[in-house]
Amino acid sequence: MNVGRVVRLAFCSTIVLFAASSLPAQQAPPAAPVPAPILSAHTVFLANGGMDATSMNEFKALDVSYTEPYDSFYAAVQAWGRYQIVSSPAAADLVLELGVTAPMAACGAPQALQNTVRIYDGKTHFLLWTVTQPVKAANLKGTWRKNIAAAIAEVVSQLKTLAAATPAH
Repeated sequence: MNVGRVVRLAFCSTIVLFAASSLPAQQAPPAAPVPAPILSAHTVFLANGGMDATSMNEFKALDVSYTEPYDSFYAAVQAWGRYQIVSSPAAADLVLELGVTAPMAACGAPQALQNTVRIYDGKTHFLLWTVTQPVKAANLKGTWRKNIAAAIAEVVSQLKTLAAATPAH
């Protein structure tokens, strides 16, 4: 390599490094507002959105009831105490629908199971928000149950954070 080329390369590298260091740091955008019905809700209907066939097979293989995620979700929301759980969607400010899926990877193989809670406005039935949490894979029934409970606890934790958000002005 000739000396002129080395000098130009060093000069260009210095300019690029200087320019990059003088750029302002990227700031995260401000948080988007949480829909008002989520913040003002007092009553919820908990809906069992079911599970896809892959998830059902996983539950069957470990002899775990397919209602276990919903049962855990119901118990966690009830224990939270933020909302009154009602027996009809028509009587609810929000409908929280729990579903279990195993999305497919690009190669066509199923990925880890995930719990998804879709939050609907009880009056308009419009989707307001979605919270998703993966379930850690397991080979033992006891570990599987523990992982389901942990994923449900994380979903409820995310719901708590959402419900405690500051309303938009």
